[in-house]
Amino acid sequence: MTASPSNPPRRRLCGATVVALVLALMLPWLPGVAAAQGPVPLPAKQIRIVVALAPGGGTDVVTRIVASRLTEIWGTSVIVENRAGGGQIIGTEFVARAPADGATLLAVTPAHVINATLHEKLNYRWDRDFAPIVNMAATANVLVVHPSLPVKTPRELIALVRSRPGQMHYGSSGVGGASHLAFELFNAMARLDLVHVPYKGGPLAVQDVLAGQISLLMGNMPSVLQHIRTGRMRALAIASRRRSPLLPEVPTVAESALPGYEAANWNGLVAPAGTSQDLVVRYNADVVRVVTEPAIRDRLSAGGFDPIGDTPAQFSAYLKTEFQRWATVIRSRGIRAD
Repeated sequence: MTASPSNPPRRRLCGATVVALVLALMLPWLPGVAAAQGPVPLPAKQIRIVVALAPGGGTDVVTRIVASRLTEIWGTSVIVENRAGGGQIIGTEFVARAPADGATLLAVTPAHVINATLHEKLNYRWDRDFAPIVNMAATANVLVVHPSLPVKTPRELIALVRSRPGQMHYGSSGVGGASHLAFELFNAMARLDLVHVPYKGGPLAVQDVLAGQISLLMGNMPSVLQHIRTGRMRALAIASRRRSPLLPEVPTVAESALPGYEAANWNGLVAPAGTSQDLVVRYNADVVRVVTEPAIRDRLSAGGFDPIGDTPAQFSAYLKTEFQRWATVIRSRGIRAD
């Protein structure tokens, strides 16, 4: 039968054509399409990163370096806002209550998970009210002594302290702070009887070690490096998992005396829970780009910081590990917040 113009023949769609049509319909929902169309839009207002500490410390320094470069990359203002007080609780609570629109982020340290055990009641939960973004950089704690102390290795220190139970003092930046817990972990693993002298901030503890008022300190690298190099302090060991390139000749605590010992300071970034996962992924990618750029990496390394740049999932897992580590120390040593 011959088809007339008013009754055209039906055409069958070949398999390739059907697949093409299906893909066209699915395209907007396929993974990776958003990236192909451009990055996830940033908040329509200024972005701020809250540092729950006073200006000038290690976390403040790392955050400002990253924020400055993000401002250049994004073409939008990224400011650092210091909200110190309460052992970082005040600034943390502020961000926990902020809108989950990506415009307010929080720079976090080990105190982010330590406070959950150290304090009986908090108005937020670290594992519920925040979305991990990235661990930006870490800095080693260094076991240092006044040069007059007749020890050059952690084993010699342990032997000396055991010969003088309850007579030797170590300083820290305050009860429940990273330097305090790092030394309490050392005490527990080495079975020592040292007297804790808490200060209102790390710099005061550093000054008293320099003056010979106290003999021992687990100080973060930026605060003690120059004094080690000038001979005003003696470094016995690095508290991190690996040796530091800034002091390559100094062994770790784990390799020289206490296998398994680790106590590092770190500087991460989180957002309020409920922040778009796409935005979290973009923030992660851009911060990783920043901390791995040669110029930024060198700048951080020169200041005693080890750039990290992990994924949100890796940072989340690390936070859980850190929580368990320090919860065990706090409970076993009977540590209570002031």
